[in-house]
Amino acid sequence: MVRHPSVVLVHGCAALTAVAALAHTLWYGLDERGPALAFGVLVVAGELARWRGAEERESAPLGAAGALAYALLGANGGEPTRHGVAQAVTVVMAAALVGCVPHVARGRGSTADHLARRLLTVAFAAVCFQPLYNRGALAEWSGPPYVLLLVALLVLTTLCDAVLAAVLARARTGWPFGPLLRDELRALLGIGSAVCATGVVMSLAVAVVGLWALPVFSLPLLLTQLAFRRYAAVRTTYRQTIASLARATEIAGYTPAGHARRVAELSRAVGRELGLSEPELTVLEYAALMHDIGQLSLVDPVPSGATAVLPAEEQRRIALLGGAVVRQTGVDARVAVVVERQADPYREQPVSARIVRAVNAYEEKAREAGPGGPLKALEELRLGTARDYQPEVVESLARVLLNQRAVTSGVPPGDSAPAALRVKGGGGRTAV
Repeated sequence: MVRHPSVVLVHGCAALTAVAALAHTLWYGLDERGPALAFGVLVVAGELARWRGAEERESAPLGAAGALAYALLGANGGEPTRHGVAQAVTVVMAAALVGCVPHVARGRGSTADHLARRLLTVAFAAVCFQPLYNRGALAEWSGPPYVLLLVALLVLTTLCDAVLAAVLARARTGWPFGPLLRDELRALLGIGSAVCATGVVMSLAVAVVGLWALPVFSLPLLLTQLAFRRYAAVRTTYRQTIASLARATEIAGYTPAGHARRVAELSRAVGRELGLSEPELTVLEYAALMHDIGQLSLVDPVPSGATAVLPAEEQRRIALLGGAVVRQTGVDARVAVVVERQADPYREQPVSARIVRAVNAYEEKAREAGPGGPLKALEELRLGTARDYQPEVVESLARVLLNQRAVTSGVPPGDSAPAALRVKGGGGRTAV
C-alpha cells in the first residue's frame, strides 16, 4: 500500500528527531534520572489510560500534559534542571512506546500517527524553552511573566499539534484541510485547554515543591478524562438510539434494508467535501438517518420507499410528517428542520437539507436503475439542478463517488473515470 507523501514526511521527521535525540542521550548520558523516571512513569500511565474518544482528538490527556510539562521543566524543588531537548524527547519517546504496547497488541487506533505527533510536539516545546532556560536567558523572568511565557509556548505547541493532526487526517481521508484544521482548533477548547493548564501547573509546581507535585496535579486531569469518557459514551448511546429509530422504516417494510445508513454515510462524506464543521456534520448525519421517518405515517407504503419519484407535494407532505415525528423524539431541533425542508426547492433549503435530498435521490435512483445505475443516477441529478438539486452539492457528490471508486479499485481518479463521474466546472470546491 502506497502511503501519502504527507504521512511519510511527518513520520520521517518524527523518526529522525527520535534517532537524533536517542543518539545524543546515549552519547552524553542521562542527566537527573529521578525527574526523568518520574515523568516517564507519568507518561506511561497516561498512554495506558488512552482511549479512542468519538468526540475528542486528544485521547491521552494525562500523557500529553506530562510530556509537555517535562519539556518545559526548568527546575526541580528549587534547583535548576540540566536536561535538555534531546533528553526530553528521548524520555517521552521511551515512555510513549512502553505505554502504547497494549494498544498495539489489541489493534487499537493509529499508534504511528499518535507517536509521531507526540514526539514532534514535545520536540517543538523543548526546542522553544530548554535552550533559552539553560543559557540563563530566562533568569530575569519570574512571577506572572514567566507563567505567561509557559502558557504562550504551550498554545504554540498545541497549534503545531493541531496542524499535524489535520495534515495526517487529510492524507488518510482525502477530506479538505481547512475544515479539518478548524475542527482540530475547536477541539482545543475542550480537553485541550485542560491539558495546557495542567502542563503549566505541573511544570511550575515541580519547580517549587519537587516531584511530589506530579501525582497531586495528575488527579484533576484524570477526573476530567473520566468525565469526557462518560460524555463520549452518552454520545455513542445517543447515536445508537437514533440509528435504531431510523431502522423503524426498514423493519416495517417501508424502505430497503440499509438505506438510511447508506444515505447517512454518503451525506456525511459530501458534507466533509463541502467543508461543513463537525457539529454541522453531526446534525447532517442524524437527519440523513431519519429522513424517511415520515413514511411511517403513510397508509400505503411507497414502492421500494423511493420518494424521489413522487410528486413534489407528496414529497413535501412526507417530509413534514417526518419532521413532526423527529420533534417528538427530543432530538436536536436542527435535525427536525433538515428533515422537514428536504423536499423544498434547493434555493429555499439549508445546506444540510440540500445534501440529504441529493444523496437520497442518488441512492434511490442508483438502486432502481440496475447495471450502470450510479452513473445514470448522477446524470439524472445533474438534469435536475435547475430546481431540485444544488449544482455544487451534485458535483461534490460526484467527487466523493470518484474518490471512493479510486480507493476501492486502487486506480487514482483521473481520465480513466467514467464520464458521469468527472466533476464539471473545473472540479474546484465551492462554498455552499
